[in-house]
Order: sequence, then structure tokens, then C-alpha cells
Amino acid sequence: MDQVNARELRAQLAAQLHRAERGERIVVTVGGRPVAQLGPLEGAPGTLGIDDLVARGQLLPARRADRPDPAEVMGLWAGARIDRLLREVRGR
Repeated sequence: MDQVNARELRAQLAAQLHRAERGERIVVTVGGRPVAQLGPLEGAPGTLGIDDLVARGQLLPARRADRPDPAEVMGLWAGARIDRLLREVRGR
């Protein structure tokens, strides 16, 4: 998901609308702070994705792109240290 400040949005409105039409989500910022989201019309009501939560400021986007596949199941036992499990998954 890209971010664009309000000034750039005004200058490139048509191009940004075409991107939204293609399904991209663009977060509009003012002073570096997310304030709005430009994107395709919503699908089913009540369904929120990660991009939606990030745009609302309710979730911080991941700083790393090397996270494991969400479908990967990992066993976790009582008393396990999550930091060690993450190190193992990340291969460190």
C-alpha cells in the first residue's frame, strides 16, 4: 500500500484514481500522518483486511518483509519463549 501526501494527490488526482480503480489502496497523509484512504469500493460489509486496519491507524504495517507464510502452522508448548520461536522461523 502506497502513501501519498495531500499536495501530491491534488497534482496527480486522475492517476491516483486510476490506481484505485485497478484495486490499489493509497493512504493520503497530511504532515506525514495518515488521514484518509483512497481505494476500490469495499467488498462485503464487515470485512476488514490488514491494509484497511493500517489505513485506519489501528495497526502498524510490518517493518520486515521476510515473515513466514500465514498458512504455516507452528507448534507452541506451554512456557515456550516466543522470541526464540521467531528466531528459529527467521533462520537466525
